[in-house]
Amino acid sequence: MKSVVEKFGKYAINAVTYTGGTFSLFIETLFWIAVPPFRPRQIYEQMIRIGVDSLPICTLTSFFIGVVIAFQSAYQMLKVGAQMYIPSLVSISITREIGPVLTALVVAGRVGAAITAELGSMKVTEQIDALETLAAPPVKYLIAPRFIALFTMLPLLTVYADFIGICGGYLVSVYKLGLSHSLYIKMTFSPLVLKDIFTGLFKSLVFSAIICIVACFEGMRVEGGAEGVGLATTRAVVMSFILTIVSDALFTVLFYFIT
Repeated sequence: MKSVVEKFGKYAINAVTYTGGTFSLFIETLFWIAVPPFRPRQIYEQMIRIGVDSLPICTLTSFFIGVVIAFQSAYQMLKVGAQMYIPSLVSISITREIGPVLTALVVAGRVGAAITAELGSMKVTEQIDALETLAAPPVKYLIAPRFIALFTMLPLLTVYADFIGICGGYLVSVYKLGLSHSLYIKMTFSPLVLKDIFTGLFKSLVFSAIICIVACFEGMRVEGGAEGVGLATTRAVVMSFILTIVSDALFTVLFYFIT
């Protein structure tokens, strides 16, 4: 019993410490974002790496998710003759849930891991210590540009993923299930309201903050050389996935009760 209590206490202390560290880094990042000098070129470079370079994998995953949703919806809808509602199911489920979450997970696996590995390598090679010696705040020069880029590009990637997913549903509905082009367009956009789109975009903003702060926090506290970088990268991806899914569940419940 004693060992169980000790383990629980250890996990609780680690959780509180981790939460406090990430929240402190988040506040510090917001502070340095508002403090000049601003670095538009560095932000632009990060936007290219985070957004444009992620387009191929987002296209692939979103398209096939739209195809899968259309087929799975058709499996039940055809039994009751309600196949005309398949476009509505595809559009609403993608814009509210699957588009933001799937895009965030893809970006967390691709970009979050890269950020952690990059900052971790700089940490173990003492480049971050060199910045502090030169009175250059590491958060200002290393984290703030990545935060701005991710906060900007993830919502745009989400909108793009929503469109590609709806296109995947279109191919299945029109060329496999026999729906007309005009009916698919009508049943896709008629049930969509501004609330559905806003919900997905708001979630993507939250996910972008989670991914960036977790990845940077893990990278900034790396110890132990190359092995430490690998462990930190794994922790960053796992924590980003967990926090993304948990926050998605929380905001889904919240939006359900307030709208």
